[in-house]
Amino acid sequence: MKALRVLLVDDHAVVRAGYRSLLDAAPDIQVVAEAESGEQACQLFAQQNPSVVVMDLSLPGIGGLEAIRRIIARDKSAAILVFSMHDDIAFVEKAMQAGARGYITKNCAPEIMLDGVRAVAAGQSYLDKTLAQNMALRKSHADEDVFACLTTREFEIFCLLAQGMSPHEAASELALSYKTVANYSTQIKAKLNVHNSTELVRLAMRHGIIKPVEDILGESATS
Repeated sequence: MKALRVLLVDDHAVVRAGYRSLLDAAPDIQVVAEAESGEQACQLFAQQNPSVVVMDLSLPGIGGLEAIRRIIARDKSAAILVFSMHDDIAFVEKAMQAGARGYITKNCAPEIMLDGVRAVAAGQSYLDKTLAQNMALRKSHADEDVFACLTTREFEIFCLLAQGMSPHEAASELALSYKTVANYSTQIKAKLNVHNSTELVRLAMRHGIIKPVEDILGESATS
């Protein structure tokens, strides 16, 4: 049986090494390339033509969401499985809107990644069980997607600003000009009806995009 060829994208070498071992141990999967940034992922996708891209979202440079968008723009049939620490439904929806076929979190059991790779390679959508349940719960309650008005690029910039980055820092992180990010910032605040950075951060906390400081400290104390 021909092995599924995987491009593994994550900015942490240790993470890539661990999951490369997991994937390569499967008889039907082979990691053919690794990327540590969104730009490198796009370049290697063009060079390697992998069966599946396993994509983190938190990447230096253009970021995971933009990398997904660019890969899909190049090849609408690209099979992309997001593999991220972010488990909020807003991230899932933005990734799927950008063109990803599947989404799993880094809290999943190892076999979930194998299942996800095989599923998206076969043209199927794939969400891990918890994410699927949360998506269904939101739909059953008819909860409004506050961030539906944002494009994937605007959502990516929103997340960086919510984490406390200045427009200058976000511009550097995403390899954009300061003027571009400043314009995006104005558009984002207008769309979300927030007037300053404090309100933007509070909105992000309220919807689980970022965690309150006390929650982070609590996790650190128990780990």
